[in-house]
Amino acid sequence: QVQLAESGGGLVQAGGSLRLSCAASGRTFSSYFMGWFRQAPGKERESVAAVSWRGGSTYYADSVKGRFTISRDNAKNKVYLQMNSLKPEDTAVYYCAAVPSYKKITGWDDRATYDYWGQGTQVTVSS
Repeated sequence: QVQLAESGGGLVQAGGSLRLSCAASGRTFSSYFMGWFRQAPGKERESVAAVSWRGGSTYYADSVKGRFTISRDNAKNKVYLQMNSLKPEDTAVYYCAAVPSYKKITGWDDRATYDYWGQGTQVTVSS
């Protein structure tokens, strides 16, 4: 079991940067594969990025490649999403998600892969 809490959202102008954080409870954080998703009003929740258990592998949606960077610090039980060159279309509520290591990862970008979700943090990018 794990509880997740996002922070770091806010209002930023287009071209600016934000760093989101996801703090996880428990002592087995390194056993969870982690992802970031986002959801804009009236739209489905979509994948943004994911990172493997030790941070050695990362995955990104085409829409954010080259602009966003996902990372994790297992000693701090945290996952980060560094967002640069932000665009108005990045405006959404951003969620972190976790899946335990015993579960086979069949799709990093599939919502159904993940068992645990945070409450979300709002990111608003103005033009």
